[in-house]
Amino acid sequence: MSDRPLVVIVDDHHLFRAGVRAELSAACDVVGEAATPEEAIAVIGAASPDVVLLDVHLPGGGGLAVLEAFRGETGAPAFLALSVSDAAEDVVPMVRAGARGYVTKTIDTAALLDAITRVRDGEPYFSPRLAAFVLQAFSAPPEKATDDELDQLTPREREVLHHLARGYAYKAIGARLGISPRTVETHVGSVLRKLQLSSRHELSHWAAKRGLVGEEEPPAPDGP
Repeated sequence: MSDRPLVVIVDDHHLFRAGVRAELSAACDVVGEAATPEEAIAVIGAASPDVVLLDVHLPGGGGLAVLEAFRGETGAPAFLALSVSDAAEDVVPMVRAGARGYVTKTIDTAALLDAITRVRDGEPYFSPRLAAFVLQAFSAPPEKATDDELDQLTPREREVLHHLARGYAYKAIGARLGISPRTVETHVGSVLRKLQLSSRHELSHWAAKRGLVGEEEPPAPDGP
């Protein structure tokens, strides 16, 4: 293994990617960049990096969609989440989905290089504040939604919620369930109304907090 980690940077802001590339140039080889989950999956597959710096809030499914694409894959790179957010509702789902570490964009260059090297070598890396979130999340059973909350959703709405919480875009959910993106959007709207939430982002967090992200996918029903 080379002393210089091979890195892919995934972030939807070009100037941020350029800045990180410049900061890493003395100690890492940046072998690819991407702005969306779809681009990231292609670039990672082609470049075979050691480490992927992965933004959490990407358009088109977020960082969770990238992690899901490589879940359980032999030889997958180490994923280091790099985000403006240090909120538990962002940190914990990323770690549950496979991120080996999580740092915020306020990190200095020396610490980021240390984090990259550590996750490449198989170690987890979190700041003390974020480590507390992770320890709490994995030392206690996840909070479950009450029966009343889930019982008001139809089986199809639960399926859509499950996929949405795992980071899939409407088009991808539709393809997996055999329904149109417009129908997916309709189901999401219905779920939001029933759960009294205001956005897809809130819905994803609602499901992640209750341990729904990691559940096995139920078989799709016959009809939409």
